[in-house]
Amino acid sequence: MRRRSQNKTIAISITLDRNIIDELDEILSAKQSRSKFIQNCIEAKLNGGNFVHEADTKQLMASLASRTDCDQFLKKLLMQILLS
Repeated sequence: MRRRSQNKTIAISITLDRNIIDELDEILSAKQSRSKFIQNCIEAKLNGGNFVHEADTKQLMASLASRTDCDQFLKKLLMQILLS
């Protein structure tokens, strides 16, 4: 017998501006789900996550400095500014 999920999904209907749907469709691949993307965004917000546009400058700079694709010069410069 198949085990049922403890957290069932429920279909809802929402209304979004057409341009939002178009932008979403541009960033999602054909195999990615709009529903899953929206669910992840809502969960992130409910769990206290900040979106880029909500972060202050120091938070953004600290995030950039901690990225692995940030070169050492930029990392050092960001840290100097953050610690000043």
